[in-house]
Amino acid sequence: MTIDLLAIAAHPDDVELTCGGTLLKSAAQGYKTGILDLTAGEMGTRGTPEIRAKESARAATILKVSWRGTLGVPDSDVQPSRQHKLALAKIIRELRPRTIILPYWEARHPDHYHASTLGYEGCFLAGLKQLLLEGEPFRPFKILYCTSFEGMLPTFIVDITKQYETRRRAILAYQSQFRPAKSERKQRVFLAIDELDARMDLPSSPTARNSVRPKANAGSASSWPSTNSTPVWIFSPATPAA
Repeated sequence: MTIDLLAIAAHPDDVELTCGGTLLKSAAQGYKTGILDLTAGEMGTRGTPEIRAKESARAATILKVSWRGTLGVPDSDVQPSRQHKLALAKIIRELRPRTIILPYWEARHPDHYHASTLGYEGCFLAGLKQLLLEGEPFRPFKILYCTSFEGMLPTFIVDITKQYETRRRAILAYQSQFRPAKSERKQRVFLAIDELDARMDLPSSPTARNSVRPKANAGSASSWPSTNSTPVWIFSPATPAA
């Protein structure tokens, strides 16, 4: 199978939170989309790898992606090692995506910013003709960067107003992460789980119900091999930037 657009992220649910709306819109326009989770999210506080695998499959169906896979990198130890880059390059050669979406290279979580480097360098290796690796050499035409946090100036915006509700359902498919049992003790984390709807301006929050502005994925295009782009930025327009 070959696809047009591949989103790569460290953990299951990262893509849904950062560029799920863009994947939905691309699929609606007739493009074949895919998601590559680098890890199975096995170090997460909530849920098990088995539960999260079922949740990610459900979310993939909601997002209408043509392909979803897991690279098998250990969670909490995403590194741009030669082994991981070659494994990623092999998938790039198999899927031959014209466009790649990667995590922005600055992040709180080490797995996220290492995923950015791993993704970029894996794409580069995939195009080397002399590299002894299965598959025909191939290098994506364009790389985009995404983040769910404010503060990075985007260079283009993708209006996902029509996809917003469906994207929300894809996020909430991860029930173990965003709809934990009432018996579980609440915990405070950055973008706290119990405040997710408000932070993401989801329709269940008062801010979203009172907002009439379009929802958006925003970001930048980077023609290969430039690394000087600003990120694809998902944000909630009703929430002031930091």
